[in-house]
Amino acid sequence: MSISPGPVNITILSTSLNRGFIKTFPFISGATIGFVLLLIFVGFGFSKVINNYPIAFIALEFLGSAFIIYIGYKILSSKPKIEVNQNSFVPNFMDGFLLQWLNPKAWIACASGVALFSVPNTNTPLFVFICIYFLICYLSLALWGILGEKLTNVLSDSKRILLFNRLMGLSLIFISIYMILNVFIIK
Repeated sequence: MSISPGPVNITILSTSLNRGFIKTFPFISGATIGFVLLLIFVGFGFSKVINNYPIAFIALEFLGSAFIIYIGYKILSSKPKIEVNQNSFVPNFMDGFLLQWLNPKAWIACASGVALFSVPNTNTPLFVFICIYFLICYLSLALWGILGEKLTNVLSDSKRILLFNRLMGLSLIFISIYMILNVFIIK
C-alpha cells in the first residue's frame, strides 16, 4: 500500500517536482516514521479502542480528510516555480508525520497489517512485519520523491507546473471529499 497513489504520495510527488528531492526528504522521513509509529500504536493496543468505540475511527477519518484538504489547498495555490523562496509552502517532517496519523489509508493499512501478523502468544511476527514495513515504506515514498524530481525536466515551464500543481491539489481535495462522503453518506 505504501507505493500506491494516495495523499502522502501525491504530496511527495508535487513537492519534489516543485522543490526537489532534498527539500522533500524531511516530509518523506516524517511520513515513514509517522506510519511506523502508527502501526506500532495500532498493533499494540489502539485496535481494541477502535473495536470498542468505532466513532473514534470516524472522527479520525473526518479530521484526516480535513487535513488532506488543507495540504491539497496549499499545493493547489502554490506558485509555479521550481526554486524555493521564503514564502513558499514546503511540507516538513511534522506535516508528513501528521498526515500519516490523519490519513484514513494509513489507518486501514495498519489495521490490515496488524490483523494479518498478530499471533495470540507472540509478538514476533508483528515486530518482523513492522521492521520490514519501515524499509518498504521509506523506499516507496522515496521513489515518489525521485519521480517528482525527474518530472522537473518534463514540466520545465511555469504553465506546466501550475497545471500540475492544480491537478495534484485538486486530486488531494477530491480524495478527501470522497473519504468524507464514504464515511457519512455512502455507508
